[in-house]
Amino acid sequence: MTPTLDTVVPAGDGALIPVPRGGRLRIVDLHGNQAVDTLLYDAHDLGNRYSAFDTVREQRAVFLTTGSRLLSTRLDELAVVTADTCGRHDTIGGACSQESNVIRYGEQTRHQHACRQTFLRYGAQAGIGQRQLGHNLNFFMNVPVEPDGSLRFDDGLSAPGKYVELTASRDLLVLISNCPQVNNPCNGWNPTPVQLLGWWQ
Repeated sequence: MTPTLDTVVPAGDGALIPVPRGGRLRIVDLHGNQAVDTLLYDAHDLGNRYSAFDTVREQRAVFLTTGSRLLSTRLDELAVVTADTCGRHDTIGGACSQESNVIRYGEQTRHQHACRQTFLRYGAQAGIGQRQLGHNLNFFMNVPVEPDGSLRFDDGLSAPGKYVELTASRDLLVLISNCPQVNNPCNGWNPTPVQLLGWWQ
């Protein structure tokens, strides 16, 4: 079926995609090992947005894959992962920012572009500002949780052409940052483009 949406998001860039209820949005990791930081919003109520905390708690699962329900701060189902050729996606690693880069990697990284800036740039189109940003999910990102609860940023589990597909449970705004991080292996030390495909009427 010919997609309604077919676009490539360059490394470090972003997108704000309206997805109607029942629509399917596929994110394709074109070159492998590319983290795609993602936020979901009820298109008619920005306060009803993706909640990593509630998604993890209600499903008793830290990682996402086929069948995972993406829940809002009000426990509404925003979307379901209906296809996944990667097998596991992160919910707790967060998005990079210039501030967190400095803390983790040193003052010399302050000038580097980060996902938070991309979220604010593209979110502004829909009135999404700093107060509307919450914990995001990271498609294709590999963040193992150690027995002591600590996190580790590892090489991704993805490969060229792997994809994850969401089916919207209500009208959504999907805010994406194609992560520019070069200080840890979440992008294989080399950020690359991803493809967005969408099917809806």
